[in-house]
Amino acid sequence: MADILWAPWRLDYIRSVSGDGKNCFLCDLALAPQLDQRNLVVARTPDCMLLMNRYPYVNGHLLIAPYRHVPDLTELSVAERTAVMELTAHAQKILQIAMNPQGFNIGINIGRCAGAGVVGHVHIHVVPRWSGDINFMTVVGQVRVIPQAVEEAFRQLFKAHAEIVPPSVPPPDAP
Repeated sequence: MADILWAPWRLDYIRSVSGDGKNCFLCDLALAPQLDQRNLVVARTPDCMLLMNRYPYVNGHLLIAPYRHVPDLTELSVAERTAVMELTAHAQKILQIAMNPQGFNIGINIGRCAGAGVVGHVHIHVVPRWSGDINFMTVVGQVRVIPQAVEEAFRQLFKAHAEIVPPSVPPPDAP
């Protein structure tokens, strides 16, 4: 029999997102570039955005989302899929610079039964990993221990992003 890892703190988040496209936080963020710092958006391209997950599994958990509200990769244009994958590689690179993880989980959850918290707006998770980053507190205490404030991780990642933006593309104003 397989071991089960319970994550009861995720239920509030799962209940908070309707997935009906009417209250999609990714769509809201896509339309509000003037609020990028407050919304923890690290970078934007013409087709997609890179942002920090407000409900991270570990510090530095990033999301890459196209601006268009589509449920899966098949409905993205070739240009959008390319942009999303390029920004995913960029996310991995800035995490490596800023946080020096020992590994990464990179994945896409499509459909509620596959673990998608935002059904209807495809996005990629890039999760930095370190040996021992998930410990007994998660299982025994039903709490996650994340050793860094989200805002501090944002500043670290934004700085790393600004360091590797091609010279022809100026970085956005620093937070």
